[in-house]
Amino acid sequence: MTAYLLIPKMKIINANAINSPYSIGFPAMTAWLGAAHALQRKIQSVGLKVFLNKMAVVCHQCDLQTCDSIVGRRKYIIGTANPLKKNKKTGEFEKPPFIEEGRCHLNVSLLIEISGINPDNENKFLTEVSIQLNKMKIAGGDVIKFKKPEIYYISEENKQKTRLIKNKLMPGYVIVERRDLVNKAMEDGLDGIDALLEYIKITYTLDNNDTENPIWRGSRKSPGWIIPMGVGFKGISKLGKVENQRDSSVMHRFAESVVTLCEFKMPYRFDDLDDMMWQYSVDTDKKLYICKNQY
Repeated sequence: MTAYLLIPKMKIINANAINSPYSIGFPAMTAWLGAAHALQRKIQSVGLKVFLNKMAVVCHQCDLQTCDSIVGRRKYIIGTANPLKKNKKTGEFEKPPFIEEGRCHLNVSLLIEISGINPDNENKFLTEVSIQLNKMKIAGGDVIKFKKPEIYYISEENKQKTRLIKNKLMPGYVIVERRDLVNKAMEDGLDGIDALLEYIKITYTLDNNDTENPIWRGSRKSPGWIIPMGVGFKGISKLGKVENQRDSSVMHRFAESVVTLCEFKMPYRFDDLDDMMWQYSVDTDKKLYICKNQY
């Protein structure tokens, strides 16, 4: 039997929307799994030996904080310019130098596969989850509201609750990994960046021969709501110690972001809840520290 924690309809403001050095729009998967890991540590600190193993992220609404330009089709990030800087000469407060900060307001549901839960500690666990969520930041944003967390137990014989969970996640979009598209493009001879662009670009073609009233049709290489997403890091140096590192008890390694393609899909399109789930994956031989989804 598998236990799931459902945190429904969570509203988060000012979350970090820059998910990699190349893309903006939705928080990186490292931020979501990092939040689950932080929640697990806080819960275990009060004596509950419950483990949060896997996570599915369901987006109900995402409001990226951008504005349209007056000319053209560009968009600009709305910055907050915090904190204000005091001018030493005049004593007045001024805006600091501009630092690019992509922010978004979110309404999401989190479905987390858990272990170590039993009827004796279930109520205490749910109470502690609510307490900790009210004090946490998720993806750098503030949690301002969420519905009461619930626990579901699903056995192989009883699949009715799977449908119940999927209904509670609607309407929304589950984010899953589409690394297969990147691999296919790279097998055809493209490098990593070109492989990403190949599937997110929109190609317009002329649909008629009318020079006065032309009709243009936009199309993508693959159907679906496909986006680039930061999913982890790749080491670019050997493990070792460096001067002024944050934690001297842990080995240090310089790393760069790993970016792949992901897709938003409706929950009803999944037969197995495990296809929605993300979890940590470490490959020390390839120096990869990533979040992985088996869809």
